[in-house]
Amino acid sequence: MSIFADGNTRLIVQGITGRDGSFHAKQMLEYGTRLVAGVTPGKGGQTFAPGVPIFNTVAEAVRAVPGVDDVSRDLPVDIGPPDPDATC
Repeated sequence: MSIFADGNTRLIVQGITGRDGSFHAKQMLEYGTRLVAGVTPGKGGQTFAPGVPIFNTVAEAVRAVPGVDDVSRDLPVDIGPPDPDATC
């Protein structure tokens, strides 16, 4: 399934404090992506970058970030280690 993001799309990055998540989140910010929050369980209350708060859950982020009210429109992006049990 392809998902197209435009200039109005707001992104929430799951796993934002991990190696891959932080790398890709920085790249997104440099590109101009509207990154509005990050999610890492146990790290809520921290900040990834100016204007990018970290929450413990996606539900918390959706409730707390102004204007983010529909996860089907505002995309959560999951960046984490691959599932070793997944099959292609």
